[in-house]
Amino acid sequence: MASTVSTNLPIMSIERTVNMLSGSYLSVIKAGLSPKALPSVMLWGPPGVGKSQAVRQIAKIIGAESGKHVEVTDVRLLLFNPIDLRGIPVASEDRTLAVWLKPKIFQMDDSDSVVNILFLDEISAAPQSVQAAAYQITLDRVVGEHKLPDNCIVIAAGNRVTDKSVSFKMPKALANRLLHIEIEGSFESWRKWAVRSGINSKVLGYLSFRNDRLFGFDATNDDLAFPTPRSWEMVSSLLNNVMDDVVKMYPMIAGLIGSGPAIEFRTWCGVYHDLPTMDDVFSGKTIDVPKGTDAMYALVSSMTAYASEHRNDIVAIGNSLSYAKRLPADFAELLIQNYRDFEKDYESFLHSVPEYMDYAVKRGRLRNGNVQ
Repeated sequence: MASTVSTNLPIMSIERTVNMLSGSYLSVIKAGLSPKALPSVMLWGPPGVGKSQAVRQIAKIIGAESGKHVEVTDVRLLLFNPIDLRGIPVASEDRTLAVWLKPKIFQMDDSDSVVNILFLDEISAAPQSVQAAAYQITLDRVVGEHKLPDNCIVIAAGNRVTDKSVSFKMPKALANRLLHIEIEGSFESWRKWAVRSGINSKVLGYLSFRNDRLFGFDATNDDLAFPTPRSWEMVSSLLNNVMDDVVKMYPMIAGLIGSGPAIEFRTWCGVYHDLPTMDDVFSGKTIDVPKGTDAMYALVSSMTAYASEHRNDIVAIGNSLSYAKRLPADFAELLIQNYRDFEKDYESFLHSVPEYMDYAVKRGRLRNGNVQ
């Protein structure tokens, strides 16, 4: 990965960052305290690594586990002037003073049933005059006459100066007001999110086969299209919502991740032609297992996608696990892990599937050194 912001920052995956921050906020909220008891957070990372996605996941977890409605206000500071944060000055009623109209971003529900997240995105791309206006927001939670409600969490994000994106060096006075975390590109963290988010099976299968293709950002390269978690998510959206034909969609895919990666992705997707149909696998028919590592990754991703849509069908899931017994052990384990990642408590459902319990028992015996 490219050089970091600073050698003394913690470097964490999206998953670890989300778990740590959401857990911290929930501890404070459940204790009846205001989120302002915690410092404002700054997420650093290269373009497309998933900083905005992390904030959305944090909001989702807080909402699910606190029972409160979570409202995210996404402010792109690159598009703001300092006056936009403080508000527009107008004459007071007696025309003797200037009164600052409250900007819409401060119009938040302050009720106890709500948690607000003010997400100051692209803060490092904002001119220093705008960053200076963010001083009070991050520490004092005010700008001029306007105050954030006590139920508001403040998270900022931006690219590093070394990424050659639009980026200004953050003033020390602002930097010292924030808890800094650098986000790293982790395939395992992305895989768990992708399984839960319905990422297209071809995208998931290819990137499982070629982990190194998830993140292709290079600050020294002038290419406009390159692979990142964000651009692969857009490729998935094209295949899911427009047409699941990589050959026909190739020009648009190349426009997102670049022609080189797109050609490799298109070529690899040829293995799907030789896979068994998922209806046959999940109906329990006796069918052959494909050969080759690339075909195995494609098979596992296809089974994952199908199982996700039929996750409450105990017979279908059981049939797929019976079929999985014939896969090489590492691919069977990958499939099981994908199933577990469907949702937080899905493993409790798997415990009701006899084929899964049989797998778990055998795996436990193997762990204890017993040969099957």
